[in-house]
Amino acid sequence: MTGSRIIGWGSYLPEKVVTNDELAESLDTSDEWIRERTGIRERHVGGSTGDMSIRAGRLALEQCGLTGEDIDLVIVATSTPDQLMPGTSAVVHDALGIRGGACDMQAVCSGFMYALTAANGFIATGLDRVLVIGADSLSTYVDWDDRNTAILFGDGAGAAVIERADDQTLLAFDLGADGSSRHIGFTDHGGYINMDGKEVFRTAVRAASKSAKKALAAANMTIDDIDWMVPHQANVRIIESIAKHIGLPMEKAIVTIGETANNSAATIPVALDTAVGDDRIKPGDVLLMNGFGFGMTWASAIIRWQPPT
Repeated sequence: MTGSRIIGWGSYLPEKVVTNDELAESLDTSDEWIRERTGIRERHVGGSTGDMSIRAGRLALEQCGLTGEDIDLVIVATSTPDQLMPGTSAVVHDALGIRGGACDMQAVCSGFMYALTAANGFIATGLDRVLVIGADSLSTYVDWDDRNTAILFGDGAGAAVIERADDQTLLAFDLGADGSSRHIGFTDHGGYINMDGKEVFRTAVRAASKSAKKALAAANMTIDDIDWMVPHQANVRIIESIAKHIGLPMEKAIVTIGETANNSAATIPVALDTAVGDDRIKPGDVLLMNGFGFGMTWASAIIRWQPPT
């Protein structure tokens, strides 16, 4: 079977930062209260999904010395497209000069994982390189007078270039969904983010933990084989609970939520870019990427980090 590997990566966060103290000026909350319950200190807001996607995608291409002419397909995972039509991927396609196709993928916070596994499928059937981007501008859909949601979300984008390779670095994956749980987290057209926080917490921990275990079994691995978990950054307590359920020490979890909050499909690629950039993740490391989103959707992937030397 044709293999693949990540050869380029990058991320972008808007310049504007909203701190917990700033939110406390208009909401019945405090920096201490938010940090204790979520792990969040600040969030980046501003910029369109398309613009952030272009910036992250360009960084990923530059990182591996490629241009859009070298890309057969761009997939943008987002639940906050700039327009209903066309897809945000069309904007990225034009700006980066992608030679191949373009499509959007909507699996909310699990979107990057779905797109990553889809990219591997496209490569297995003939493509050479796929640019995968996870991007969301959730601040557009936040009711800034609602303490329950305003503290949680931010904007951002992360990207990865996936290339055909002799060896397969995607060792296993698991994708899932439960549409009967869609009522616990949703956003109507023209509306704000609505969520039942307690139920989202319970469902997310249960689904993401089960997904991680299924991916490990598919890879014929145990949790001891994992060097780093790169989880969706929704709430530090959720990350801690998932780690506990699967037996992973928290010191092996990449946690960036303090600086980014929850920027949906962007959280995993942003966390990956951060941990590679500060040399925590090294060539040969085995990564467990694990996420969940409204829907409910969930996804896990086990990857051997083997970028070009």
